[in-house]
Amino acid sequence: MTTVLLSLGSNVQPRRYLHAAVAALAERFGAVVVSPSYRTAAVGFEGPAFLNNAVMLQTDMPLQELDDWLHALEDAHGRDRSGPRFSDRTLDVDVVFYGDLVVEGPGHLRIPRPELKHAFVLKPLADIAPDFVDPVSGLTLAALWRAHRQHDEVFETVELAPDAD
Repeated sequence: MTTVLLSLGSNVQPRRYLHAAVAALAERFGAVVVSPSYRTAAVGFEGPAFLNNAVMLQTDMPLQELDDWLHALEDAHGRDRSGPRFSDRTLDVDVVFYGDLVVEGPGHLRIPRPELKHAFVLKPLADIAPDFVDPVSGLTLAALWRAHRQHDEVFETVELAPDAD
């Protein structure tokens, strides 16, 4: 089994869609570890704030199959890919780590995800997997988070709910 760390985000009915995504992940993969959800400003465009969280799961599903499954999950929850890359979204689920694998393509697939540099990805991951070692830097997620420029900022925590927003 491989330890997989996912980053989840939404700024369109985010409490509803993140709750639904976590439920679908638990149904498919069994026990999952879920971080708190944090409200953060949109990055790369002007738009409503996002809720972001992270999920850790164990799977024997190959990476490409997992990535395809996650894209189908996004699509099932109304993800619109027709607009600009940085835009509002109902659900965004990215594989940030797949064990100690380092991947550069094909296509959009990058492991670890470059977005790891953002607090909205790193903080929730460090919350649930502080001892996980980034295979590129050799540092734990806790160490990466302690060194992050936003480490000392306070982030608003938001509870997820199935019929919220």
